[in-house]
Amino acid sequence: MSTKQLPILLFLCFCFILKAQEHPPIQVYTPNEYRAENQNWAISQSHSKNIYVANNKGLLEFNGAKWQLYNSPNQTIIRSVKVIDGLIYTGCYREFGYWQKNNLGLLNYTSLASKLKISFLEDEEIWNILNVDNFILFQSLKRIYIYNKTDNSYSVINSNTVIYKLFKINEGVYFQKAKEGIFEIVNGEAKLVTKHPITKENLLVNIYNHQGNLLFQTEDNGFYIFKNNELTKWDILANTVLLQDRIYSSIKLKDNSFILGTISNGILHLSPEGTIKYHINQNNGLSNNTVLSVFEDVDNNVWLGLENGINCINIKSPFSIYNDEKGKIGSVNTSIVFNNNLYIGTNQGLFYKDVTTNNQFTLIPKTQGAVWCLTTINNTLFCGHNSGTFIINGTQAQLISDILGTWDIKPISKNDNLILQGNYTGLNILENKQGKWVFRNTIEGFNISSRYFEILDNNQVFVSHEYKGVFKITLDENYTKAVSVTKDTSVVKGSKTSLIKYHNNLLYSQKEGIFKYNTTENRFVRDSILSGLFLKQQYTSGKLVFDKHTNKLWSFSLQGISYLTPFKLSNSYKINKIPLPSSLRNDVSGYENITYINNNKYLYGNTLGYIIIDLDKLKYKSHKVNLNSISNGNYKNGFKSEFINTSVKGDFKTNENNLEFNFSVPEYDKYLEAEYQYKLQGIYNTWSNWSTQANALFENLPYGDYTFYVQSRIGNEVSENIETYKFTIAAPWYLTKTMFGIYVISIALFSFFMHTVYKRYYKKQREKLLYKTQRELELKELENKEQLMRYNNENLKQDIENKNRELGISTMSLIKKNEFLNSIKGELLKAQDPKSLKRVIKIIDKNLNNTDDWHAFEEAFNNADKDFLKKIKSLHPALTSNDLKLCAYLRLNLTSKEIAPLLNISSRSVEVKRYRLRKKMDLPHESSLTDYILEI
Repeated sequence: MSTKQLPILLFLCFCFILKAQEHPPIQVYTPNEYRAENQNWAISQSHSKNIYVANNKGLLEFNGAKWQLYNSPNQTIIRSVKVIDGLIYTGCYREFGYWQKNNLGLLNYTSLASKLKISFLEDEEIWNILNVDNFILFQSLKRIYIYNKTDNSYSVINSNTVIYKLFKINEGVYFQKAKEGIFEIVNGEAKLVTKHPITKENLLVNIYNHQGNLLFQTEDNGFYIFKNNELTKWDILANTVLLQDRIYSSIKLKDNSFILGTISNGILHLSPEGTIKYHINQNNGLSNNTVLSVFEDVDNNVWLGLENGINCINIKSPFSIYNDEKGKIGSVNTSIVFNNNLYIGTNQGLFYKDVTTNNQFTLIPKTQGAVWCLTTINNTLFCGHNSGTFIINGTQAQLISDILGTWDIKPISKNDNLILQGNYTGLNILENKQGKWVFRNTIEGFNISSRYFEILDNNQVFVSHEYKGVFKITLDENYTKAVSVTKDTSVVKGSKTSLIKYHNNLLYSQKEGIFKYNTTENRFVRDSILSGLFLKQQYTSGKLVFDKHTNKLWSFSLQGISYLTPFKLSNSYKINKIPLPSSLRNDVSGYENITYINNNKYLYGNTLGYIIIDLDKLKYKSHKVNLNSISNGNYKNGFKSEFINTSVKGDFKTNENNLEFNFSVPEYDKYLEAEYQYKLQGIYNTWSNWSTQANALFENLPYGDYTFYVQSRIGNEVSENIETYKFTIAAPWYLTKTMFGIYVISIALFSFFMHTVYKRYYKKQREKLLYKTQRELELKELENKEQLMRYNNENLKQDIENKNRELGISTMSLIKKNEFLNSIKGELLKAQDPKSLKRVIKIIDKNLNNTDDWHAFEEAFNNADKDFLKKIKSLHPALTSNDLKLCAYLRLNLTSKEIAPLLNISSRSVEVKRYRLRKKMDLPHESSLTDYILEI
């Protein structure tokens, strides 16, 4: 093999090894997320921890929750950005200046170039910005502008060749002139430092202070140490790899390690000694391989401005990630460290690697398929597999039981030569015969899938099946059959439940909590302390994992991972929580697993590979929540939003009652999500549920006074502060004080008017009522009079009837008297003594013609038929008294025969009188005399 081929071979080997490496979490921000263009040229950070990025489209601001784009002042590419004393300085095409936040939380731009009246060169762009004392340096490819903040003056350093980059080392400023060498700015002038051929022929990426000397980093030839005016190669292990990639950007971190950004192969992380810690590119986490800029923030996160996107690497994170990008390994179901090898069992097989190296994983032959458990018993590694049970010897696997689906394997304390295993179809016994483990028998009488099972000392086995419940099985002394199988009713079955033995206590875990088996009562009882491992509303899985090496009991919930450790001086427990939410863990739900590796590090298996958790690095730092902006709008002519001064109490019109609050925590750790809780006093007086949403919108708020509160939480750490904002929404015009005054006056006037109207109305009503009452009284009086008249008429009628009866009686009496007298007279006329008879007849005639009888009859007749005689006399004045008598008798409807005795004449004479009376009355021939007289 030639010496020229050796570096290439080493590089290929290095890349091959790095495919399996673990790396810090990487947060990827795509152009779609920050809503700008692909290329990002520089990155800086403010005191409030906001991140600022120089993008092709403008200046990007990121507060941890939201990206905000501010367009370039002259619509050109922003090439540089630097936060200095609260101002964000940027440089672009023929322009530089600064941005400053106003009271609304928005950035406003001020052009220093215009203020200083800079006359730029043709096509000049500002590529770098540095600050030294009271000076700010703006570097283009041909000039360095030195701006004096004290007196607002500037000076210029010109160059005939390209000024590639500008570097600040301690308090000195260095730059490279192409083909000329390295220069330092001294008293505003360029002073040559070295014109060594290396510095003239190679472009520098950066210059560092290294052990009191200058360390030059070239794009293509690695590092050189400048000492005593001599330039020597920095001899490090990474040199071979560095020669294979062009480095475009780099930074020396606070821990003195290096991040090198390449043109086409991502980043390299070098230790202070020059060894490669890890290499990350587009194959294992980055969104792009071309790194245009590198920046370390105050929390030691490394930001990468890429050709396509922005990435944030949490190099100090307690979590390290192994992602199976190629899908060669699969979802990790179980893991274990045994004999310096790390074994991981996945849905694709059993893989291993040396735990002390970063080598890639290797599949152990014959283990293709799902691996369910890895456990050591008597210094032997057992593998529970879909195909059965294997014993693992280093890199080889031996199948000792072909009973399909070995969920778990547990030792039997009474007999070291026997092992109980749970399979898809029940329980089975493995036996150690002459130093070899072999399958012995299946437990008869129980054939339910036994994923979770535990053995008690009295030959009792508990098996949990999430769809069927918990079974208590009593085995015979030889472990060949189930003597009895009973179902435990003290707990309910449920999805993703589990059963585990912890410190000789049998625990059953489900959504309602963790239940401990009480051997005295033979039932499970909820344990309030253990149940604190997860809340009911955060339940995702009841899976519990007990790590015997560290004596920790692990549980997994929606918001994170918890582990339980006993106190050394008491029987109580301490619950520790790791803020690693389920949304970021990529759980194998129901198959969660965690294994102790070394040095307080744990491997958590997931669907993409695994996460290494370093508990020593897990520190909860305090933080503050920021109320970034408040916008107000209404729906007139479309919803329009205007920003509000957050430091001044807000007074809004009644139609400006839609407010949106934007808040954030500048926390950039991928696995430490910020959650927010807020309330709006005045309408929603209770805190909202914790949420990762970094804004709150309140629509159609009624008028009144309000106070908005917001706080945040990262993991278990609540923010130091609670941000508040007070505001008032004005009442609508019809509810203002002026309108209330008008309402009072209007009501008074209306009341007076209504009083007057009602007064008149009630007066009229009273008058109507009085009139009506008077009418009713009159009508009542008339009714009374009518009733009295009716009564009187009744009396009169009765009197008339009485009179008529009397008249009739009187008339009949006269008729009978006269008839009697006439009959006597007739008899006397027949007598023979004329003289004496004549005297008697004369007396009779006198009685027959007695006027007193007539007067009495007339008075009675007038009482019965008042004024009849007067009426008929007035109608027929020619009537004589005898005619009136006849009329009276006809009025009584008497016949001629009845009238004749009354008149002392014959019936014939009565007829004659009737005839004569008709003549006097001029009655027509056809008219009835009696009817006429009756009708009068």
